[in-house]
This record gives sequence, structure tokens and C-alpha cells, in this order.
Amino acid sequence: MPIFKRTKSLWIVFTLLIGSPVLAENERQIDVDSQITTEHKTTIKGDSIKYSASVGTQPVWDEEGNAVATLHYTYYQRTDVKDNLIRPLVISFNGGPGSASVWMHIAYTGPRILSIDDEGYPIQPYGIESNPYSILDVADIVYVNPVNTGFSRVLKDKEGKLLSKEKQKEMFFGINADVKYLAEWLNTFVTRNNRWRSPKYLVGESYGTTRVSGLALELQEKQWMYINGVVLVSPTEIGIKREGPVEVANRLPYFAATAWYHKKLAPEFQAMTLEEFLPQVETFTLQTLLPAISKGGFIGTEEKQQVMQQMARYAGISAKSIDQNNMDVSPDFFWKELLRDEGKTIGRLDSRYLGIDKTEAGVEVDYFPELTSWLHSFTPAINYYVREELNYKTDIKYNMFGQVHPWDNTNDNTGENLRQAMAENPYLKVLIQSGYYDGACNYFDAKYSMWQLDPSGKMQDRFNFKAYESGHMMYLRHADLKKSNEDLREFIKAAKPAEGKPAIYNR
Repeated sequence: MPIFKRTKSLWIVFTLLIGSPVLAENERQIDVDSQITTEHKTTIKGDSIKYSASVGTQPVWDEEGNAVATLHYTYYQRTDVKDNLIRPLVISFNGGPGSASVWMHIAYTGPRILSIDDEGYPIQPYGIESNPYSILDVADIVYVNPVNTGFSRVLKDKEGKLLSKEKQKEMFFGINADVKYLAEWLNTFVTRNNRWRSPKYLVGESYGTTRVSGLALELQEKQWMYINGVVLVSPTEIGIKREGPVEVANRLPYFAATAWYHKKLAPEFQAMTLEEFLPQVETFTLQTLLPAISKGGFIGTEEKQQVMQQMARYAGISAKSIDQNNMDVSPDFFWKELLRDEGKTIGRLDSRYLGIDKTEAGVEVDYFPELTSWLHSFTPAINYYVREELNYKTDIKYNMFGQVHPWDNTNDNTGENLRQAMAENPYLKVLIQSGYYDGACNYFDAKYSMWQLDPSGKMQDRFNFKAYESGHMMYLRHADLKKSNEDLREFIKAAKPAEGKPAIYNR
């Protein structure tokens, strides 16, 4: 199929025709509407795959049809198939808010990934290698960078002025604004690339799960674009409140998984696999800990002591420290406390990572070792890859994290929006993927959100939960890169209806 392309020179001709000023040649700017396509070949699951990679920008228009921003994207299409118009299309977002799509792009589903060791730790020199587990064999993929992430930027108007900060916030930087403009942008992308007939899947990581949960209904009701699958990777609350005793109790299974990893538990627990051990912690959390915490300061002394002793056995920290926190052990304290006697701290997004603080005392860590490791390895890799391998040349800085704050978090109904989209669309299925060692979006919170998403229980057979022995970006560990991609591959196949099957509930 023909590839839609626009170049900077064409945009300049266009602006001249409408009377807009051409910016000075030495002014750093991103092309408003552009695309560079290169051809590639790789091997996925032992099979040779040919594909194209299109890197470009596509405008965001306001209600008057003016280009007010441009979004940077990378679009992969398998080219050795007869008809890619009906191939599944995966639309991928990361989170933040304010994070580029770099993480899943070059570490999870894409055909090229960061060079790391088997446990997911970056190795030097930083570079890119083939991903033998990429889902490109079964689906085309587009990675989208929202405004101010990657190379995406707000644009100046005809007078050379940017939108005011308040107007930018209103249009881009909030839960509902984000969903609205991205749905419009996706309509244009799907139209330009002739993908209306393709089964479509939204994948979001972290805050990206809030984004894709909202997009499922927004695309359906405002763009008339129905989605086959939504994948929530390390999900946030998505508007489902976890407050009070629930918030406190739900941390324990994550604490237990982390303590197990660092060998801080009794031999009887350490002898178990994580999959054998965690179910008993989850049962204790729901049946014993949650009711106990709900009693607050009126819990009986004997019951409190019994509960705290069991918490200590599971969490790998002392019952005294749990008592001093009134059984409300914060993640911040846990990251500092678990390995305090060894003089080390543990990571927030991946508690396998270790840090060293200035002092061993205190209740909060100085920094997050996993994030610093990722930033100093992913940043050179994505800059090299996009500019050199994909041939997209620009002086614009690639924003790993862009300026999007203050972010408007009000009226977060994204979980309910996802439920409504599923109710309206019998095709729509949901896959949730979580890492056991993720302390920011812990796996048991993700389970809890799944349980609460559909209070009627009538759609529970359309939800699937998968957990992995790694952290927030569970795909960094080699075994989980293979497993999570395979889980995603099977989900895509299962959520693609058989030919001729109607979208209707069985009578």
C-alpha cells in the first residue's frame, strides 16, 4: 500500500500559500506533518519477518481546524503478508503522565529492543538489538507520544505565539483532555493509513492504562471506532478508589513478594515458589488483615498482636516496626526498612534494584535506583535508534519525560468508561499484566481493580490477569519478555473474532 508522506519543504510551501510566516532556518522546530519510512527484516519466534518502520509527526487540530500541536509516532507494518488492511493494529502508549512511548517501544513489543542482560539490567555500551519475541508477527504497531513527550510539541500560531499555559492545560494536560484529543488524532491516523477494517487493540502502561481505559469509550462513542482489546500493563487506579483499610492492606502481597526475592523470609516460605507462596498471603490479606485494619484503634490487643506477627512473617520486617506504624506500613518506609541492616534500599518501580542512601536512618529513600538506571540506558538508545536506524533527523530534544504539569486529575471515570465500553461492545476483552516487584502500581491493587471493574460479574470471562517475576516494566527480564509477549500474542488472537461472527450477546 502507498505510504503517506509529507516533508518539511511541503509544509513550508503550504504555510506560504496561506500567508503564515516561515520560521528562520536556524530556529529549532519539529516538522508539523512528516514521515520517513525505512525497510527492515528480523526474526521472530524463528520465522523471518519483513517490515517497514515509519517515523513521523501528525498534527493535532483545534475545533477551527488550526494545527495546535503535532504528535510524534513510530509505526511498524509487516510487509510480507498479502493483506495488511485486516491485520490487527496495536496502538501503544506509555504513561507518566508526561512519559514518552520509549519504554514499551524499545523494551517490550517492538522489533528492536534495548541491549540488557537476562535479568533486565542495562549493559554498556548502550545499544539496540533484535527482539525475537516481538508481536509484529501477528499485529502491526504504532507507538504514540502525547504532547510534549518524545518529539511531540505544542505549535506556535500564525503570529508565532504559543497557546497560553491555561489553554494548553485545557486542551492537553488532564485526564479527560488527554483522552479527547488523542481520540481525534487516532481517527486521523487510522484514516490516513487505511486501518478502519483492522481489529484494534489499545495497550497502555502505568498512567497509560488510565489513558487507554478512557480511550476505549471515547473512541467508541465519539469516533465510532470499536476496539477489540485493551491491555493494562502495570495499571494505575483508573478511577477505582482504593482508600483507607483497602489501600493499606493491599500492599502486603507486594511486600511479601519483595521480601521473598531478597530472601528475608522464614525457610518454609523461601522453599516455596512465588506462585505457591503468594496465594496464602492474598488470603490472609483479604480474610484477616483487611478486617483487622478496619477496626482501627479499637482492635483487641491479642488480635492486633497476632495480626502483626503474621504481617511481619510475610513482609520480612519486624512486628515492632509494624506496630510503630499502627499497621499502616507505607511503601516509602518499606523501601528503606527491608534491607536497612545491610545498608541498602530497594527500588520503587522494581524492588530488585538496590540503592545506597547517605544515611541508613530515616523513613524515605534518597532516590530510586531503577529509574536512574533506566534513564541513563534508554535515553542514548532511543536517540541513536530513531535518528540513525530509522533515519528521522531533527534537532528537537527527545523528551523521556516532558512538561505536562500541573495535570488535571479531576473527574477520573476511566475505569467506569472501560466497563461501559465493554458492556456496549461484546467483542471487547481486557488483559491485565503486572510485575510482582512493582511498588508503584502493585500487582494486588491491579487484581483488586479488575475485581471492581465489573460489579455485576457478567463480563468476568472477558478479563484475563497475568503476573510476572519482575517489576513495573516486567518485560525487562528476559524470561518475562518472552512470556509477556506470548501472553499478549495469544490475547490478540483470542480477541480477534472468527470471520462472520456477529457482535451480539448470546440470547
